[in-house]
Amino acid sequence: MDTRYSLDTRRRARGAAKPLVVAVIVVLAVLVIGAWFLIIKPHQEMMAEDAGGRPSALIAPSPGAAPTPPANVASMDVNQLLDEARRAINEQRYLAPAGNNAFEFYLRVLAKQPGNQVAADALRETFPYAATSAEQVINARDFNESQRQIDLLAKADPANFTLTILRSKLDAQRKLQDKQEQQAIDQQKAQQLAAQRAATEKAEADKLAEQQKVQAAETAQLRTRQASAATQPAQQQAVVAAPTAAGQSERAAAGAIGKTSEAVLVKGAEPVYPPSALRAHQAGWAVVAFTIDPNGRTSDVHVTNSQPRHLFDRAAIDAVTRYRFTPAMKNGEPVASTREQRIEFNL
Repeated sequence: MDTRYSLDTRRRARGAAKPLVVAVIVVLAVLVIGAWFLIIKPHQEMMAEDAGGRPSALIAPSPGAAPTPPANVASMDVNQLLDEARRAINEQRYLAPAGNNAFEFYLRVLAKQPGNQVAADALRETFPYAATSAEQVINARDFNESQRQIDLLAKADPANFTLTILRSKLDAQRKLQDKQEQQAIDQQKAQQLAAQRAATEKAEADKLAEQQKVQAAETAQLRTRQASAATQPAQQQAVVAAPTAAGQSERAAAGAIGKTSEAVLVKGAEPVYPPSALRAHQAGWAVVAFTIDPNGRTSDVHVTNSQPRHLFDRAAIDAVTRYRFTPAMKNGEPVASTREQRIEFNL
């Protein structure tokens, strides 16, 4: 068999098949286009005319006042209700406002005429657009209106799965709003607590500063009084009654002759004015009894009477303890003797 002849035959066959394939494709395209213009498009236009026009996209209606609902809706017949429904569809009032929307009109038609195919088809075809409108209301968190629209959709198609999605979104938005409101409340409480804490801390700081100011003033006043006491000892020191010069001379003379004499104070001591009495501007006195030992020191020092009680006792005892005497003499020998001393505290 001649191989070259077979190859030429195949090539001619393939060359003849290409125009045939192109022709078939062109014919199919023409048929599709013709079917679109002659069958599909007229059918859609007819359905749109019956249903009041099917929207190609969901466009939010322009803001403004809601249209006034028609009067005596309950007394309208099927044709009037369909006209109102078509008008609502054209104005994209699928589910709102309440009482004046396409779904309620179509549902009224089905209530009056359960087998009305126009209303049933219109509800089925506009359901996706109405569901989208309800979703927008959910996203706006108008929960009461959202629930009303979902219930209206359920009347039209209770088994539609879209209702489950819408209910889930509504529940999620409610929970989200509750969470955000709780967060706002918690934040407000935290701010209030922080403000209260700051106010409390400020009040405590002001109180401490005031206390420090008062304490500083008292300290300054005390130092001023102490300085004044140092320059005016006659006004703030204990006044000790000392034997008169004449009496001392008499005792000295008697001691020289008979070797017997009373104890003689040779060194006194100024009592320290109690700070509490100084701050309170209190004056008083204390009577101190004590023993003068043969060595001229004092012992058994104690207060027998004072006014005010116990206020100046310690200061008086401390002062007398520091006294030094020439001891009393008897037959030329130093002996112990006792004495009482009234010490006055004056400002």
